[in-house]
Amino acid sequence: MLHVFESAEDYLEAILVIQKRRGAVRSIDVANELNFSKPSVSVAMKKLRERGHIEMDPDGFIHLLPSGEQIAGQIYERHQMLTDFFVYLGVDEETAAADACKIEHDVSGETFRRLKAHILQTMDRGGPQEK
Repeated sequence: MLHVFESAEDYLEAILVIQKRRGAVRSIDVANELNFSKPSVSVAMKKLRERGHIEMDPDGFIHLLPSGEQIAGQIYERHQMLTDFFVYLGVDEETAAADACKIEHDVSGETFRRLKAHILQTMDRGGPQEK
């Protein structure tokens, strides 16, 4: 995975989620999604533009560039996979999503690949094993 700060990953993931939900994304949408101030989002969008992860069109719509799309997709996959697995284990959805958000940034690529394979194998078998 490309190395970026956790906050940049959160912004890129939020752009991807909003894009999937609504199609078009503006800075105000990102601010509302993440519960951040508009000025904070503006500063972050400038940094993401400078690093080549996003571009903004003349109408103010944000578009992910290939590197931003790659990072956002990887973080989103991690978030979804971990959330689904925690819910599968019996964790309530809100807690599962919050925990997944914390873990998605710190788990290595190797660990995530192995965890993903285990999750897919376990979930295909029909249920968590009770001890």
